[in-house]
Amino acid sequence: MHIADGYLSPLTCAVSYGVVVPLWFVAFKKLKETLDEQTLPLIASLSALSFVVMMFNIPIPGGTSGHAIGVGIISILFSPWIGFLSLSLVLFIQALLFGDGGLTSLAANSLGMGFFGAFSASLIYNLTKKYRFSLFLSGWASAVGASVFIGFILGIQPYLGVDANSNPLYFPFDLEVTIPAIVGTHMAFFGVIEGVFTHFAYKFLTKLEPSFLKNKI
Repeated sequence: MHIADGYLSPLTCAVSYGVVVPLWFVAFKKLKETLDEQTLPLIASLSALSFVVMMFNIPIPGGTSGHAIGVGIISILFSPWIGFLSLSLVLFIQALLFGDGGLTSLAANSLGMGFFGAFSASLIYNLTKKYRFSLFLSGWASAVGASVFIGFILGIQPYLGVDANSNPLYFPFDLEVTIPAIVGTHMAFFGVIEGVFTHFAYKFLTKLEPSFLKNKI
C-alpha cells in the first residue's frame, strides 16, 4: 500500500499534508500523556515489529502493493492516536532509508495506513470486544480501512491532471481498477494476515505482561 513519489498530484500531496500535520500534533500530545517507563519499551517494540511486517510487500496488479500493517495491535493496547503516530514514524523511516513509499506521499500514506488503519481497528474492537473474534476482526478492519483510503487516493489521480494527449500525469488507474485491486486483495488476503497477527500478538503480550495490559485495555 506504500504510495511512491510521483504517483500523487501536487494538489493531493499538499492537501494531505494540510490534513495530517494537525493530526500529528494531536497524536504527539496523546503520546506524551501515555509515555512512561512501562509503555515506552512496548510502543517502541511494536513499532519496530510493524516496520518489519510492512517490509514484506507483494505487488498488486493495477494497484501498488499489499502487506500487513501492524497498527491494529498498537491501537488496541494504547489508542488509535498512538497507533497512527507510530505508523507515521515507521513510514517516514521506510521512505527515507529504503525508498519504500515516498516523502511527498508520506502524508497520504500516514493517513491511510496510520490514521484510517488505527481508527478502523479501534472502532471495530470497541464494537466487538465482547466476542472471541474481536481481535481478528479488528486487525482485518485496520488493513481494509487503510486500503479503502489508499485505493481512493490513487483512483482519483487520473482526474487531477492529463497531458496534451489526455494521458494521466500521475497514477494512471482510476477507481474502477484501484478499489477492486487494492481493497479486494486486502479484504480477502492481507486483512486476514493482519487479523491473525493482531490476535496472536495480543495473546502473547497478555501472557507476557498480564498486569500491565489489564490497565491498558
